[in-house]
Amino acid sequence: MENESYFVKLLEIVRRLRAPDGCPWDKAQTHESIKQYLIEEAFEVIEAVEDGLDENLCEELGDLLLHIVFHAQMAAERGAFDIDDVTKGIVEKLISRHPHVFADGDAKTSAQVLVEWERIKLEEKRKKNANPSLLDGLPMSMPALLVAQRMQEKAARIGFDWPDGESVWEKVREEFSELEEAMQSGDGEKIQDEFGDFLFALTNMARFLDLSSEMALRGTIGKFKRRFSHIEKRVREEDLDNPTLEALDIFWDEAKEIERSSE
Repeated sequence: MENESYFVKLLEIVRRLRAPDGCPWDKAQTHESIKQYLIEEAFEVIEAVEDGLDENLCEELGDLLLHIVFHAQMAAERGAFDIDDVTKGIVEKLISRHPHVFADGDAKTSAQVLVEWERIKLEEKRKKNANPSLLDGLPMSMPALLVAQRMQEKAARIGFDWPDGESVWEKVREEFSELEEAMQSGDGEKIQDEFGDFLFALTNMARFLDLSSEMALRGTIGKFKRRFSHIEKRVREEDLDNPTLEALDIFWDEAKEIERSSE
C-alpha cells in the first residue's frame, strides 16, 4: 500500500463495506440514519482542537472524513453524485470566491475578503433564486449561539451593524432591563422572549469583543465540569452523605484555587 493513496484506499473500503456481501450495518445505513453521528464527529474535532493534541486532531479528522466519503458513496449508489463531484464542487467554489488570488479581484484585508465572499455567494444564489437572502444556507440545526453570531456577522457585512461596542453594550443593558420587567410580570412566554433577546444581544457583544459566544460558553461549561468534579471528589473523601451548601461552596473555592495555582 506504500504507492497507493490512502484516500483511494478509503474509498475502496467504504465501497466494500456497502457492497452486497459487505457489512450488514453499513449496508443498512442512509443519509438520515447517520446524520446524528456526523454532528457528533464534527464536535469531536472541535474538542480535539481545544485539547491541542495533534494526534487526537488527526484521528478525529479521519473520523469526519469517513462520514463525508460514506455519504458520497451512498449518493453514488443511487446515481446522484460521487466523491469526485463533491471535490469538484468545492474546488470550483474556492476558485470562484477567491478572485483576489486566482483572478484579477482586489481584496487586501480579511474584512474585504469576507465582504467579497458574501457578494459572490449571493450572486451564485441568484442563479437559483431571484430573491436570495444573506442568511440562506445557515443550518438552523447548529447550536443557537453559533447561529446567532453567524447571522450577526453576515448582516454586518452589508453594513447592518452597530457603530461601536458601547452601542452594543447599551443594547445589552436595555434587553436586561426588559427581561427584568418580564420577570416581574410573571408572563412565562414574555420572559422566554425577552431572555432570548438578552442572549442575542450578549452574542453581539461577544462579536464586538472578537470572541465566539459558543466557544466562550463551552469554556465555561468545561470549567464548571472540572470544578464540580472536584466537589464530588471532596464529598467522597470526607464521606459526606448530605453535604451542606456551605461545605460545597468551600470545595468549589478549593477547585478555583487549584486552577489559579496551576496557571
